[in-house]
Amino acid sequence: MKIGIIGAGNIGGTLTRRLSELGHDVSVANSRGPHTLVDLASATGAHNVPVEAVARRAELVVVTIPQFRVPDLPAGIFDGAADELIVVDTGNYYPQQRDGRIDEIEDGMPESRWVETRLKRPVIKAFNNIYAQHLSDNGLPAGTPGRIALPVAGDDRAARAIVMDVVDTLGFDPVAAGEIEESWRQQPGTPVYTTDKDADGVRQALAQASPERAPEWRATTGSPGTFTQPA
Repeated sequence: MKIGIIGAGNIGGTLTRRLSELGHDVSVANSRGPHTLVDLASATGAHNVPVEAVARRAELVVVTIPQFRVPDLPAGIFDGAADELIVVDTGNYYPQQRDGRIDEIEDGMPESRWVETRLKRPVIKAFNNIYAQHLSDNGLPAGTPGRIALPVAGDDRAARAIVMDVVDTLGFDPVAAGEIEESWRQQPGTPVYTTDKDADGVRQALAQASPERAPEWRATTGSPGTFTQPA
């Protein structure tokens, strides 16, 4: 599969490496330019490309950048992309640590629905609830007892199924987590977030989630701070 990755941080770098290892044709881009991705491209065999070009030849694009940076993506980033292009959102809203206040999310809009409004494209929510190191190192063959499961949410069932197949090949059990309006169930602070549960545990955690965002996951008058000193 031809896969584009926007963002080369912890999750983006991990997906670039792992998806390249699995034989996918991976292109990776970031806001600082292809010259900053030479080492990653050399180590993985991925193509380092300008962010404006990452979607043009892709079947699937992963957007894995800080939430507050999504509106900064070039307006024409999906110009020339295939109509059937699948876009995956791995992002999380960290108001006290990094992103500051985003009014729509504070008012109850699911994080990935907000991303859709900025990208003007539907997204599939995946890879947001696992630590990058665990995504890199803890995959197991299908059928292994205790295999970590990852929730995958999205409105397009066919696109969601393709992303679930990718999750499976990376070594994790994919769990259908409903449509994007239900993706709050896998946001930070919910029972499934960074808990490395198996498939049954993920389903139970999704069912137990509350739509009420806990105070530690809401913006304050001092937001944002940092991950070491949230505000």
